[in-house]
Amino acid sequence: MKPIFSHVGIVGAGAMGRGIAQIAAQAGSTVLLFDMQPDAAHAAQTNVFAQWDKLCEKGRLDAAQTALYKSRLQCADSLTALSGSDLIVEAVVERMDIKASLFAELENLVHPGAVLVTNTSSLSVTAIAARLKRPAQFAGFHFFNPVPLMKVVEVIAGLKTSASVCADLASYAQQMGHTPVQAQDTPGFIVNHAGRGYGTEALRIVSEGVADFATIDRILKDQVGFKLGPFELMDLTGLDVSHPVMESVYHQYFEEPRYRPSVITAQRLAGGVLGKKVGDGFYRYDGGTAQISPEEPAPQVDEMPPVWVSPRAARKSELLLLLKNLGARIETGASPSPQALSFVAPLGFDVTTVAVVERLDPARTIGIDMLVDDATTRRRVLATNPATRTDMRRAAHALMARDGKAVSVIRDSGGFVTQRVVATIVNIASDICQQSICSPTDLETAVTLGLGYPMGPLAMGNLYGPTNVLEVLFNMQTVYGDPRYRPSPWLRRRGAIGLSLLHEEE
Repeated sequence: MKPIFSHVGIVGAGAMGRGIAQIAAQAGSTVLLFDMQPDAAHAAQTNVFAQWDKLCEKGRLDAAQTALYKSRLQCADSLTALSGSDLIVEAVVERMDIKASLFAELENLVHPGAVLVTNTSSLSVTAIAARLKRPAQFAGFHFFNPVPLMKVVEVIAGLKTSASVCADLASYAQQMGHTPVQAQDTPGFIVNHAGRGYGTEALRIVSEGVADFATIDRILKDQVGFKLGPFELMDLTGLDVSHPVMESVYHQYFEEPRYRPSVITAQRLAGGVLGKKVGDGFYRYDGGTAQISPEEPAPQVDEMPPVWVSPRAARKSELLLLLKNLGARIETGASPSPQALSFVAPLGFDVTTVAVVERLDPARTIGIDMLVDDATTRRRVLATNPATRTDMRRAAHALMARDGKAVSVIRDSGGFVTQRVVATIVNIASDICQQSICSPTDLETAVTLGLGYPMGPLAMGNLYGPTNVLEVLFNMQTVYGDPRYRPSPWLRRRGAIGLSLLHEEE
């Protein structure tokens, strides 16, 4: 099949530009790779050639294909050499002045029908195009690293971008073997916007002293199914990359509380504690392996108190069955006896608030997160309140670990860990749809392919229940008094009428 863009110029021979050059050549385009740094383009070409040779050795490419691909990837010694390109992709440093100046120069070199695109991850496509004479021929074409493996690309329309240009770019992405998603020109586009909730909410939990980095990572991996915990992910990405994105999206949205960064990452960035690349981040690394202390074993308790379950507990019947299966002595009275360990299972509220409202003895009250079906989770999470007695905490931990399932005990927190992180992710995703930044379908595709979440954020909201997510958000807003947790109208309306979050409006 003939490629939509037969001659492609790429400016910037770093990892991103190199990856785009590789898949463009594989799609059938003749590619010219240019970089201002001497020999950078040739080094990138050598790297790509070596990758193709390795694929050939493994039998995934034949010799003829390898030779053909190599013939299509060439180096340019000047910008002028790119003048015959149908498409020019910019993949240089994330600075508005450099990008704008580069495109103004490129526009004077290429023919009027040529398309110019930026691979920016955080800058405004419209602002970059503002100095151009043909802004209709300019768009965002945002790939993710490593390009050959990350199979999603955001096609971003600036304010004056032609719809046909976006359609051609989407088709070309498919020819490259990638999945295109259409996005409006808003801060963070889709993937970097939707990803704001995971790390920032985890950082807030740490800042409140609720749990440490490793505990939060374990909870979100074991309860929700994330491949990497938020702190493992930030260590892998590097705070020199992730923190500036947090600040950029926050400031571009005029200090919207949902995207508020954390002083924790700002301080660590200033101190050079960047993550795995320097051997020291939220974890220390030895030979590239994170050094994580093992969890303490569940305590041994000789005499277990009787247990009582709040009538307002989430998944009350499931919690009672769980306790029965664990061999607990269950009280069934309207209120607990003076000897009982009281279990509460709130959505969004903290244990302290529930104990006060339900007139329970806080010294004997423990919270358990029941947002996730216990049968599907690999970890149970308990929360104490400031008055919880040590013997009650130990008894609750020992009881919940009787069947061998992992148990984490955290300090009091509105929404525990999973509830508040999941609710934040779903809420931000819902607001992306509310703003018509993209379709719900493209949102789900972009997040699952671009962020590697176990499912899209809207599917996540459907799984745990839009009404449950709403309750978590409303109650967290009450506990913290922070507009960060105000529910998006998209989520509130669909939750109120029992409509799927994936429902596309006509």
